[in-house]
Amino acid sequence: MTPHWTFLTNHAHILLCLAGDPTLRRRDLAERVGITERAVGSVLAELEEAGAIAVKRDGRRNRYRLRGRVRLRHPVEAHRTVGDLIAAIGAAVPRARR
Repeated sequence: MTPHWTFLTNHAHILLCLAGDPTLRRRDLAERVGITERAVGSVLAELEEAGAIAVKRDGRRNRYRLRGRVRLRHPVEAHRTVGDLIAAIGAAVPRARR
């Protein structure tokens, strides 16, 4: 049975995937997270606007740099950073879903 909810948001899922491979394409992120490419684009724009990621064009692709010192946004976890999230969960992120 497919779960109807998850503990982490799509934003967190994308951050974790980018921590494992900062050159992932939107298509790859969409497949791994289980959302549309359009939704990935919206999440990436929000993460960039919040300062959680920096985007640099590298040829025909983007390279994403996580900004680990940026604080998480919700009051419950605002005492933690993006780097804390990656450190706590990042090692368990699979390289690809097949």
